[in-house]
Amino acid sequence: MADAELTENVFPIGSTINELGRLEVGGCDVVELAREFGTPAYVVAEDDMRARARGLRAAFAAHSDDFELIFASKAFPCAAVCALFAEEGFGCDVASAGELEIALAGGVPAERLQMHGNAKGELDLARAVEVGIGAIVVDNLRDLDRLEQLVEGRKQSIYLRIAPGVSPDTHPAISTGGPNTKFGFDLEHAPAAIARAQSIDSLELEGLHFHIGSQIFDLTPFEGALRALADLGDFKAYNLGGGLAAAYTAHDEPPSYEEYAAAKAGALRSVFGAGSKLLDEPGRALVANGCVTLYGVESVKRNVDTYVAVDGGMSDNMRPMLYGARYEAQIADRFGGGTACHLVGKHCESGDILIRDADLNQPVAGDLVVVPATGAYGHAMANNYNGALRPPVIFARDGDARLVVRRESNEDLLARDV
Repeated sequence: MADAELTENVFPIGSTINELGRLEVGGCDVVELAREFGTPAYVVAEDDMRARARGLRAAFAAHSDDFELIFASKAFPCAAVCALFAEEGFGCDVASAGELEIALAGGVPAERLQMHGNAKGELDLARAVEVGIGAIVVDNLRDLDRLEQLVEGRKQSIYLRIAPGVSPDTHPAISTGGPNTKFGFDLEHAPAAIARAQSIDSLELEGLHFHIGSQIFDLTPFEGALRALADLGDFKAYNLGGGLAAAYTAHDEPPSYEEYAAAKAGALRSVFGAGSKLLDEPGRALVANGCVTLYGVESVKRNVDTYVAVDGGMSDNMRPMLYGARYEAQIADRFGGGTACHLVGKHCESGDILIRDADLNQPVAGDLVVVPATGAYGHAMANNYNGALRPPVIFARDGDARLVVRRESNEDLLARDV
């Protein structure tokens, strides 16, 4: 079976179909990986993520003389993933003390970390200050009040998150920069917040931050967001968030890294000139396509429609249930279509449907199904619904596989019971 049968924009870079007709990711036969590690399982092509990191860095270097890239760890909060991007020169943003500990465990230096969150607790901020975090993105006045009390004996760098009133063309659940968002200061209240931040001696206001949303195909809203900030003053740095779309199906054509970097760097120069530092927080666009999820087929039955039920579902990929996200699937050793079906999970919910109207090649119980483009928010949102054990994360490279997150056990499920 030819490599061309792979959906190249969706599967990890370098994926192939081997002489046995099986998918290989990171040089590893996924059927053999399933035998060794079980299913469901997340399989990461390590070289794919490194290639994306280097490609994005090169794109920004071509368009900006002063920039910093910060991996949005909420997309894939795993110590090994954070370590990978740190090795490629990225900082890391975290949205809780828990994500902070994951990044630190991955060896990310504290000074390369930034903390986000619209409802940071005192423990989140205290831990961030304790470890010497590089910057804190202030979302509200209480953040400032708490930091004034917590920071002693040094300057803490901060950014203020601003809601610029710009809504990109994306799902409402992942649109975060509009006029009525839960995130940041709106334009009416931003001037007072800036004044308050500048009045606190222990805080150093480096600049402004915005994040208008995720899975963005049209890059034009970024300049509009920057123009909305223009009246708030000139700052040393502007963090434009992330947002670049990833390809989940063969029909998705997200902007290239080159187009993305050019749009953001050009917008910043257009609005604020050439003297400001550009920060960007890619997440999904770095990790989505570098990972596939493996499932075992437990049953195939026809009611009105045909249902192919696998041993995972909404416990390892919540995105289809949360906001109708679309994916593709293949039988791992029998690519192709011919059977219209719904790929469904094992959970006690009628909405536990991973892919409506999937097209698989004569699926039967015992098959191995592979769903690509699951690196963003699969592991991050994994849960224990119906007592499901969260899947392992396996790094594959040059034909070798290593476990970086083990599968949960039943003992883990009971570990917190008292």
